[in-house]
Order: sequence, then C-alpha cells, then structure tokens
Amino acid sequence: MCDVWVPVVESLRQSSEQNLSVPVALEAASSIAESAAQSTITMQARKGRASYLGERSIGHQDPGATSVMFMMQMLALAAKE
Repeated sequence: MCDVWVPVVESLRQSSEQNLSVPVALEAASSIAESAAQSTITMQARKGRASYLGERSIGHQDPGATSVMFMMQMLALAAKE
C-alpha cells in the first residue's frame, strides 16, 4: 500500500505547490497511483497475507496498492463532476 501512497502524497504536494485545481491534482495523483500499483507486480510481498506466499507472490499486483489506486481513480472522477 505504501508503494502507492508515498508517490501519491508527493504528487499532491507538488500539485499544491503549483496551485493546481483539485480535479487536475487528483487526476495527476490517479495516474501516479496506477503506475505505482502496476509496479508492485514485480515485487515480492513482505507484509500481509500475500507475504506467506514468498516468491509465489511475484507476478501479482498487490491488493492494497490496487485498492489505493481505485480510491484515487474514484476521487479524481468525483472531482471532475
């Protein structure tokens, strides 16, 4: 999950410094969240239930990262409306 939250928070901080509108900032954060979540596919889980799988967790997107990605996508969508 932190693999997504850290870059999302950094993106939102930068958007705030640039005085971007909320919809624009959330759209950028959503895009960052998607790429960060996808980057977990090549990682071995070290926390949570997936950690019990060891190397077998490699090749699967982290569920926590995916949930954060979906949340950011929905926030960005809601901000557009």
